[in-house]
Amino acid sequence: MPRFSTLKLAVRGRIATITLNRPERLNAIDDSMPGEIEAAVHAANDDARVHVIVLQGAGAAFCAGYDLKFYAEHAHAANQPMPWQPMRDYRLMKKNTEQFMSLWKSHKPTICKVHGYAVAGGSDIALACDLLVMADDAKIGYMPARVWGCPTTAMWVYRLGAMRAKRLLFTGDLIDGRTAADWGLATLAVPAAELDAATTQLAERIAGVPTAQLMMHKLVIN
Repeated sequence: MPRFSTLKLAVRGRIATITLNRPERLNAIDDSMPGEIEAAVHAANDDARVHVIVLQGAGAAFCAGYDLKFYAEHAHAANQPMPWQPMRDYRLMKKNTEQFMSLWKSHKPTICKVHGYAVAGGSDIALACDLLVMADDAKIGYMPARVWGCPTTAMWVYRLGAMRAKRLLFTGDLIDGRTAADWGLATLAVPAAELDAATTQLAERIAGVPTAQLMMHKLVIN
């Protein structure tokens, strides 16, 4: 089993669980997390026991986006001197995005379980999963769209259609889990107290299908 600093990987029965594990920072994204997500997905795909992968966050939220405190306090390629070089930024963000999208490209289905917040870069991670189960009071959105940048995984229009994707990105508004499910962004929304049970029930239902069959469904649909 690989060793990680920003997350945990556990396998129980046919279900692998990846838990983002920076709760003191609301699981905000640092330099290591994107690559560790990809490594954990690959490890779960290579594990013959695993049929389905659940992604969740420790503590009070799923993921609050990029750790702006970390990037402000550390010398980093993301902090460019002027004049701004957009291609330098593109290369950096493209690498992170490809690592997040390992969840989408995974041969085994991925389910994201969201409580608290999945915002900004955290929404990019959540929407890279095949299915999304939210607490009905959880919040999802991409606030930086009001000022600069756009969602790197670009999954909003894929899930919502053009009009509702524009509605959220033009405003940067957050929506709750209940609205996300009504709009088709989330697979389902349940009371927070039922989130673990609902996610487990869905994962176990999927886990009863042979891995080759699940893989073919993903390849055909994606």
